[in-house]
Amino acid sequence: MDLRVAFYICTDAVLALASLILAAGVRFGEFRLHEEEMAAGVKAAVLFVVVALFSSYLMEVYTLPRDSRKRDIFVTCVQGGCAAFFFLSVVYYLAPELMLGRGVLFFALGFFVLLQFSWYALSGIGARRVPFSKRVLILGTGDLACQLGELLTSQAAPFTLAGYLECEGGERPLQTVHQQELFSSRIVPMHGDLLQTAREHKASAIVVALSERRGVLPLQEMMRCKLNGVEVLDAPAFYEMVQGKLLLEEMTPSFIIFSSGFHRTAFAKVYKPAMDIVLSLAGLCLTAPLFPFIALAIKLDSPGPLLFKQVRVGRGEEPFILYKFRSMRADAEREGAVWAAKNDARITRVGTFLRNSRIDELPQLYNVLKGDMSFIGPRPERPEFVENLKLSIYYYSKRHTIKPGLTGWAQVRYPYGATVQDAIEKLRYDLYYIKHLSFLLDMEILFETVKVVLFGRGR
Repeated sequence: MDLRVAFYICTDAVLALASLILAAGVRFGEFRLHEEEMAAGVKAAVLFVVVALFSSYLMEVYTLPRDSRKRDIFVTCVQGGCAAFFFLSVVYYLAPELMLGRGVLFFALGFFVLLQFSWYALSGIGARRVPFSKRVLILGTGDLACQLGELLTSQAAPFTLAGYLECEGGERPLQTVHQQELFSSRIVPMHGDLLQTAREHKASAIVVALSERRGVLPLQEMMRCKLNGVEVLDAPAFYEMVQGKLLLEEMTPSFIIFSSGFHRTAFAKVYKPAMDIVLSLAGLCLTAPLFPFIALAIKLDSPGPLLFKQVRVGRGEEPFILYKFRSMRADAEREGAVWAAKNDARITRVGTFLRNSRIDELPQLYNVLKGDMSFIGPRPERPEFVENLKLSIYYYSKRHTIKPGLTGWAQVRYPYGATVQDAIEKLRYDLYYIKHLSFLLDMEILFETVKVVLFGRGR
């Protein structure tokens, strides 16, 4: 989670608490709790704030594009308020002692939506801007530098492009005339040394994006920048920070060997298996009552087995049998293994629903419980495809250093894909997950998975 999202969550927590206080004042005519009501009031307030924040996160209030219109921001805030009402209604049904009484809930949610919208849209500090953003100077003017600059100007990253610095003999990217004019306008002149130029443009970071560094890289000046508080990053590290994936084209074996990531902590070795057992058991217990109805729907829709069994590649490239509810015709692969397309004609009518809702993957909870898979990890692929992808993609086999997962960083960050290029993009995310594997990242993936299931993003 970057500083921008953390900032929005903190401000929304204050807005949610203020909304609750306003609602109590409007409803009861006073803004304080009596001593005997204090304990219950604090619990109810904490619950309201947590649910309001979770609902806003779920409805992607914190990731609205910079160019969002006020109407779009308002609709998203209202959706977050409706989601909060639904979740709170469920909690109040299960735990009536936490209920906000006599209309306070409606007033509180109404105030929260209005205050949130005002903060994000009317004040101009909301989802369309980036508070606390770092100004970045990109050292280089080639294709890689251009790619990094486009990332900064096209999304709400916690960085702002201060300009490009051209080195002696630097190359220019292949662009249209209009793109070249726009790119040239962002090249800043070097006044004095690198540190002086960075200070002049109020840059707090310099990103080195040079395709050829020998005889060009100003090492002494970069060292001065580093020692004087200006952060110096290379292109792969910066790309990873902004995109949440790895820049495979710039990766070398030494990057993996000497990187601070790509290792399993003792805590990860303990919590991952424990979380797999708990989540798979809970999932099976909660969804088992649905299995007879799912089985009946599959059998009535098309002839064939209930479960689909397929060999997949696990950790260490060991094969295992993966289980799914059958969503395709029984003869779907009579001509051999092929990529599954998004609107595949082989998918049955019931199978379409099962796939869109991710219900077809519920039997994989057994794979997790059995130990073939983890709840979170790279998506398991078929041996036939793995062999071809290993030949086409240099680092592809590295994704098999951990157990494959029912969900994962690539599944929640990248849409459905069925080509080699899609496999490359997903590998960027898989390797990022392997490098940064942690409890907090796993929790973020679980939250994102809820959004994927609800809104049908990713795969």
